[in-house]
Amino acid sequence: MKFGVCVMANIDEIGFFSHAETLGYHSVWVADSQLLFSDCYAVLALAARQTSRLHLGTGTAITGTRIPAVQAAAVATLNRIAPGRIHIGIGTGNTAMRTMGQRPMRIADYRSYLSVLSALLRGETVDYTYNGVTKPIRMLMHDETGYMNLKPKIPLYVSGFGPRAMGLAGEFGDGLVFAIPPRGVAVPEAMAHVRQGAARIGRDIGQDFRNCALVNIALLEPGEAVDSDRVKRLVGPNVMASVYYFYDEVHERGVEVPEFLKPLWSRYCALVEDTAPELRHLRTHEFHYTYLHPGEAELIDADLIRATCLVGVADELVEQIKALEAQGLQEIMWATAVDAKWRFAEDFARQVMSKF
Repeated sequence: MKFGVCVMANIDEIGFFSHAETLGYHSVWVADSQLLFSDCYAVLALAARQTSRLHLGTGTAITGTRIPAVQAAAVATLNRIAPGRIHIGIGTGNTAMRTMGQRPMRIADYRSYLSVLSALLRGETVDYTYNGVTKPIRMLMHDETGYMNLKPKIPLYVSGFGPRAMGLAGEFGDGLVFAIPPRGVAVPEAMAHVRQGAARIGRDIGQDFRNCALVNIALLEPGEAVDSDRVKRLVGPNVMASVYYFYDEVHERGVEVPEFLKPLWSRYCALVEDTAPELRHLRTHEFHYTYLHPGEAELIDADLIRATCLVGVADELVEQIKALEAQGLQEIMWATAVDAKWRFAEDFARQVMSKF
């Protein structure tokens, strides 16, 4: 089992990467959301200069805001700074797109995007359609000619939270980023979707294919209540990010409100409806993983935390993670943007990671 952290891109906190490296983390992934955070590639470039062992990548870069060639150039530039330590996670962009009032990329377009991006990262020539014009493209200046590195290979992690997207990881990816229960699916089920996607193109998924679960973690102190004020400060914004996601799903796609959200649903909707309808896309994801809006802390209870996080004292978390490892999970990436992440990274490393 490898351990990583997903941070929101913050140009003022480059020191956190060295902190994570010193503590023994395998990777730090940097979120991409252009109206909320610093530019992810600028942050990663600075982090690459200040670390020597830590693996670095996007968690995840957004398809709808950067064309494939731009993504490939950015990550290949990083690979010249820190060769062999760079990966790219790519996704359709729930928050990045919704803060602009747009929806994430459709699955068919996602497939086309990944086919181009994966080919570019391999140094191949591939047909690409831009502004209605289709032409062959490839990365022209890299490795021996300078500017960018495609070697060592840059692993491509495909973000997939549904069966079809997981299948695309099997077609085009070197790895899968996904969510485990209760919000997501079990590891064997996720990997079955990956293999189905691979089988469509006659590809075998080998030992070098990686999977990584994006999780929220609440490490409790002995005797501490699950919904203590400290825990709410630590994971409250993470918990509410799940609520924001389902608010969009329910109102845009008509999906049923999940059982774990029903006790708070009407109260949360009332908070959102204080904002004019034409501005709600600005409000809903405004504090993604960072802060709580007024009234949100009162919605968070022990049941909601357990429904959206791995929860327990150190020994309980060790057992939960070992069970996930036995199912085939290879890496856990816990997400954070709160100030307490510095202390939490240390506590988690010493109390939980050290047992692996």
